Amino acid sequence: MTDVKKIGLVVKKDLNARRKADELTRWFEKKGVTVVRRPDTAITARFQNGHTAYAPSDLSAVFVLGGDGTFLSAVSWIGDQAIPLIGVKFGEVGFLAEIMEDDLFTAATAVIRADYALKSRMRLIATVTRDGNEVACETVLNDVVINKGALARLADIETYIDGHFLTTYRADGLIIATPTGSTAYSLAAGGPVIHPAVPSIVMTPICPFTLTNRPLIVPDSATITIRLSEGASDIMLTADGQAGYELSDADVIELKKSPQPVQLITLPGRHYFDVLKAKLRWGGGRV
Repeated sequence: MTDVKKIGLVVKKDLNARRKADELTRWFEKKGVTVVRRPDTAITARFQNGHTAYAPSDLSAVFVLGGDGTFLSAVSWIGDQAIPLIGVKFGEVGFLAEIMEDDLFTAATAVIRADYALKSRMRLIATVTRDGNEVACETVLNDVVINKGALARLADIETYIDGHFLTTYRADGLIIATPTGSTAYSLAAGGPVIHPAVPSIVMTPICPFTLTNRPLIVPDSATITIRLSEGASDIMLTADGQAGYELSDADVIELKKSPQPVQLITLPGRHYFDVLKAKLRWGGGRV
């Protein structure tokens, strides 16, 4: 017997993924498990202080069928709830996917039997204040990106660590990423790969004007504060590629470690470095 009564399901807008989701739903229902599928409307960005329906609190786990974007939307759906997630690759790269499509029902059986481990992944809280009032707040698993519009000038981004002035990045933007997010946009911008167990935050400038502005790793206990130069315009803050907020020079952005990590389901035989080698095609490995 199992204590699993209700499972969440987040599915990419892909015909194959939706067919497999229907098959998985029938499989669970035959075992007496209720399946709750996240409605497409739940993707609505809550960075604009809009109403978002969160996942039911009594879910035993959430299966995510899709790529990393779908997984990040699932993280947003559960909010700060400690509901474990498992990713099933139906996308291109899928760094966050634990398993491939062929292993879906093996994984579902493992969840039913509680034959898995949980690994915590740190998240960041991004808060935007204006004139001392909080105007936006978001929690992210991967990264927060501050960048200029297509036709805007270089952004002047004043950056402070624990209240101490660090530098003013003159760049197309700045990425503040968790170790999990170090293999996403930050990596593409020249940032380092950080193991998820390393307690840190990485700051990666995007196309900096000064070539000595390199990616910087700070401890996860640090509070990062960002201000824009006077007259700054056409600057956006994007959280996990899911939610966006237009910034002005009156805004103060604060980023720090969230007290609520994400719990990822991991199955026996999966090793982080094997996944990393395959995804990045090191030594001839394939995705």
